[in-house]
Amino acid sequence: MSSHESPRVKRHQRAQRRQRRKGQEGLLLTALIDIFTNLLFFLLVISQNPSKLPNLKDLQLPSSTAEKMPKETLVVMVTTKEILVQDVHVASMDEAIATKGDVIPSLSTELKYRASKSPAPLNEQGVPEREITIIGDRNLPYSVLRKVMATCSENDFAKMSFAVARGDKKS
Repeated sequence: MSSHESPRVKRHQRAQRRQRRKGQEGLLLTALIDIFTNLLFFLLVISQNPSKLPNLKDLQLPSSTAEKMPKETLVVMVTTKEILVQDVHVASMDEAIATKGDVIPSLSTELKYRASKSPAPLNEQGVPEREITIIGDRNLPYSVLRKVMATCSENDFAKMSFAVARGDKKS
């Protein structure tokens, strides 16, 4: 630039420099949007972690030295007050205890509904074998646990896993 340029030419050159910088700012904004999109997807995937079990504030799990992490399966939670399937109330503990026989009707109805929503692998005999995780309080009466297991088995949820708290082996 020479010092003999008119103010009009100088003003025009400044305006052109500003226009060039504005184009670069748009690219920075696009990169920032890309970063936030990736962060959003990452957080969504992390929040849907399959090894995460439901809130266990009402339960005391039995201790175990098991090292295997839980799979993503249907979850039946048996507290000292109620039975829940995927955090949905299906029966009270009093109903479960009062049930005659081995099958809890309301739990059976819910499991049939859940089974109808997804296909299951068949075993050698052609019987569907779905997986289920049972989370039960350590003070749960065995008679109730037995009814829950029998109801699951009756409804093609034969592969049962039990949630436990990781703890040391006691001698």
